[in-house]
Amino acid sequence: MITLFWCPQTRAARALWMLEELGQPFEVKQIDIRDEASKNDPLFRVASPMGKVPALMDGDVFVSESAAICLYLADKYSDAGLAPAVNDLGRGRFLYWMMFTPAVLEPAMAEKFGGWETNKLSHGWGDYDSMIKTLEGGLKQGPWLMGEQFTAADVVVGSSANFLKMFNVLPESPVIEAYIERCLERPAYQRTLAREATAS
Repeated sequence: MITLFWCPQTRAARALWMLEELGQPFEVKQIDIRDEASKNDPLFRVASPMGKVPALMDGDVFVSESAAICLYLADKYSDAGLAPAVNDLGRGRFLYWMMFTPAVLEPAMAEKFGGWETNKLSHGWGDYDSMIKTLEGGLKQGPWLMGEQFTAADVVVGSSANFLKMFNVLPESPVIEAYIERCLERPAYQRTLAREATAS
């Protein structure tokens, strides 16, 4: 049985959405990341050395970090069709978008919120405006990042795009707005958001 260590209103929502899309049985163990006693669960600490959510236990496999969890699940449970095969010509593009959130989108968000001075040459993520432009370009062939196929990359990037909108830092972008709406229409994402809304 897959166990997701989860806390509401965190990046763990991405992993939960991924599990909902997967169609495999799973259980959710809520971890209050603000409570040291809750974080001391021994299995959670094996899964997440930094004591952060999400973290995943799948039999003897332990994974943390939301993009890594989504990539692991997409590859391990490949029958769900949420990732191109390793030898597929689209695999490189898929991996790029899988890493776009942790490598580009989230650092660019931190830049925006922190009011950091931009430096497109030394910052690996470029800058916030470049991030938005790149995401818009990636969606132009849509409806998903891999064209017609919805994948784990859309779980990772789509949830992040929705965060941008929720935090009021998404510039006017009909392309990204339409993408967010498509993500929100997915039943698996609706189930995820419903669990988030009712969590104590």
